[in-house]
Parts: sequence; structure tokens; C-alpha cells
Amino acid sequence: MLVLDPRIDRPSADAQAIGLTSRALGAYLGLAVGDALGATVELMTPAEIRESHGVHRNLTGGGWLRLRRGQVTDDTEMSLALGRTILARGQVEALAVAEAFSTWMGTKPVDIGHTVRRGIARYRQTGEAQVPPHDYDAGNGACMRCLPVALFTLGGTPDAVAAANQAQAHVTHHSALADAGTLTVIRMVQSALAGGGLSDLRDLANGLATVWPEYRYEGRRGDNPGGYLPETLCAVFQTLFSNHGFEQAMIAVVNLGGDADTSGAILGMIAGALYGRSAIPRRWLKHLDPEAARQCALQAQALIEQSPHCHGTSL
Repeated sequence: MLVLDPRIDRPSADAQAIGLTSRALGAYLGLAVGDALGATVELMTPAEIRESHGVHRNLTGGGWLRLRRGQVTDDTEMSLALGRTILARGQVEALAVAEAFSTWMGTKPVDIGHTVRRGIARYRQTGEAQVPPHDYDAGNGACMRCLPVALFTLGGTPDAVAAANQAQAHVTHHSALADAGTLTVIRMVQSALAGGGLSDLRDLANGLATVWPEYRYEGRRGDNPGGYLPETLCAVFQTLFSNHGFEQAMIAVVNLGGDADTSGAILGMIAGALYGRSAIPRRWLKHLDPEAARQCALQAQALIEQSPHCHGTSL
């Protein structure tokens, strides 16, 4: 595993003073940046990345999807689709979420996961906004798009946060194992939004691993993670806790290869909330797709303003 800096510590005093707006923007832009950065090396092994890129550290596009520089994929697009319907409805409503995902799939996106496609196709056929429970639905597709729920439910009760998570997740993924991992990511984002440090996030990750051993990340190989959520979060947790700062952690996780756009997106939302928008390198924001960046910024503000934490008050 690539580790750029072995230090593990809390954010500095300056980081502790980061405002909620900066953290929310950092989370959403971090998701998009991680998606665009990782997409270039998606499906590659760490050895293949080293041979082709040395250390992959810039938004260059390309990859197996032949993307434009800064172009985002389904991780960001589904998050934005989810965020739009939450803002329109004022709640996380499963049928509205399913319809939003169906509309998105109708745009012929550049990439879409098999489980996501199957869930949306089932909704179109049956009108049901929840797939049946299935042990093999523990992919990372619901987790990659969970950020709007984390922002919108900030300050809500634990039961309300969990219910909102399941409403969006079960449209395509219905697995207790995946629900637990996704809910932990939401809680990590919310902890960081509230000013929590790395040790607080580690406690949440360790709590997940205690209840669900599939998510144990210490002493495991996190390289070349597939679409199975425990593999994705193993890579995310290892790089988050073994690197100092947003940029170093992001470079580390995408250079692990595998499903790099999704591991980058999930780490980006957590680390962006932890370190704030100003920690995202300007060179990445400069080349990020402008419309995607604009939509991420607008939704970050609007979702937080509608959360129980703020109740529409100014940030």
C-alpha cells in the first residue's frame, strides 16, 4: 500500500476552526475530485499504475472509459441526482429516489454498475422502490452516493439517519452488511462536519469492524479493491488513517487501483469534510468539470441549510 506520510494526528488548531460551510463544500467537491482522479486508473493494479503513471497525482482523464480531463462518473452523478430529489421533496423518499435514478440512467451515463442497473430496471418493471434483501448486494454503489443523506440529516436522530440511508440504498442495494458500512461512512462525514478529528473517525471505523468483522482493515491488504464494500472501505480506512492531509490520502487511495473512482469518491467525501474545501489542491479544482463542481457546491450549501442542524438558517 502506498503511504505518503505515516503520521496520524488530529487536525491542527486551524483545521478545528474550519467552518461548516467549508467542510460541507470540501465533502462534496472532495467526492467529485476523488471520482475524477480515480477514474483514470480504475481497474488497474498498483503495478500497472506505477508502470503507466509512476504515482498518479493529477486529473488527466483517459482510463478505460476514455474520459475528458476532470470528467466525473456515476459516483458523482448519482449523488447529484439523489441530492436534487431530496431538495425537491424535502425528505429522502424512496419512490422519488428511484425515479431520479431511473431518469439518470435514461441519460446513458458513461458508467453504471451492474447492481445499480439491475435495481433501476426492476423499479421500471415493477414500480417498487426497494429490491429484495440479498447477501450479495453488499457492493459499494449505495455508499458512493450517500453524501447528500449525510448533509441533509446532519443533526438528526440516529434512527432518522439510518432510515434515510436505507431509503436511498435499498433502491439498488439491500444488504445489512452494506447498510452498516454505508451508515458508518455517513456518521464519519457527520462527525467530521461537526469538527471531529481522525481519532473520532477511527473510533467509528473500529466500531464497525467490531460488529462486522468483514470491515476489519488493520493488517489486511487494501490494494486493488473491488466493488465489494468491505474491500472498498478497507482501502479508504487504511489510507485515511495512514496519511496526513487531504491530498496525500487521496493520492494514496487511488494508487491502490481497483475500483479507484469509488474508493476515491468515498475517501474524498470523508477527508473533504475533515480538512475543508481549502485543503483540496487548486490544480484539481481547476480541472474538475465546471458544471459538476457548480452543482456540488450548490447542493452542499442547500442540503446543509435544510438539515436539522441548521433548519434553513444562514451558515
